[in-house]
Amino acid sequence: MIRRRFFSIVGGAVLAWPLAVRAQPKLATIGVLVPGNPEPFWTQMQESLREFGYIEGKNVRFEFRNADGKPDLLNGLAEELVGRNVDLLVVWQTPAAFAARKATTTTPIVMALVADPVGTGLVASLARPGGNITGLSGTTAELGAKILELIREMKPSAQRVGVLVNATDPFSRIFVEQVERGGLTFGIAVQPIIVKGAEGFEAAIAAMVRERADAVIVQPSLPLKAATELALKHGLLSVSPARFFTGAGGLMSYSADQNDTYRNVAMYVDRILKGTKPSELPVLQPTRYEFVINLKTAKSLGIVVPPALLARADVVIE
Repeated sequence: MIRRRFFSIVGGAVLAWPLAVRAQPKLATIGVLVPGNPEPFWTQMQESLREFGYIEGKNVRFEFRNADGKPDLLNGLAEELVGRNVDLLVVWQTPAAFAARKATTTTPIVMALVADPVGTGLVASLARPGGNITGLSGTTAELGAKILELIREMKPSAQRVGVLVNATDPFSRIFVEQVERGGLTFGIAVQPIIVKGAEGFEAAIAAMVRERADAVIVQPSLPLKAATELALKHGLLSVSPARFFTGAGGLMSYSADQNDTYRNVAMYVDRILKGTKPSELPVLQPTRYEFVINLKTAKSLGIVVPPALLARADVVIE
């Protein structure tokens, strides 16, 4: 009897083991594609996903790809991620979104603050995006006039503003048009200069200085750290519609609230992993904005920030 009981227990254990393996939760794979400047987006998106119960190594794994400011790499990186059979793609900024759309029409794509996806043709409409793409739309173009207003408040004598424009970003034309409209409103001349990456910054900034620009606006999809360093070197006020710009040393930023953004990205990921189709999820626009001033940069430029402007800042970096 003892012998029969022994084999009964062992046999039960052998039968139970594969059942336990099959009962383990599926590890979802999320592909993440960024053109460069991944922080704080990359870290904060992971934190937001943890709030929804997604923990790396437990029920989710990430395939992260960064083009490191080299836009020519994006298409290949997107194809690589699709080839790894990811469950969905999260793309940050417009160039990454276009690379992902070129790579797949079936894998779900979640946009993390991609500028004007309707105007650039990424989605059919905000309410009904169609296809395999949804997520968060930025309002970068619409912020053009606001940024010029902030420049004028920071430096009332400002008459000319340069704009560093990303040659490889499909959103660039719309971005420049909106800044130029703002220039007409505030009587500020706008000087756009197209660059392909950080290698063109030196010549572009030098051209702005020759034309006596008072400030430079930097498109968010460009390498921001290099831009802030050159602007500071040449004594130019620097502004961007990107929160992480001021963290990289820029003087001012006015942009969508990043905490709201990353939490909403996590919400989209959660809904899609649970079975909702991207075409059934409307594209969201930001409802809250952050105005940030970097006082350290202001002091380096010899600028005394007007008290009224300082009081309006949501965040002051000291």
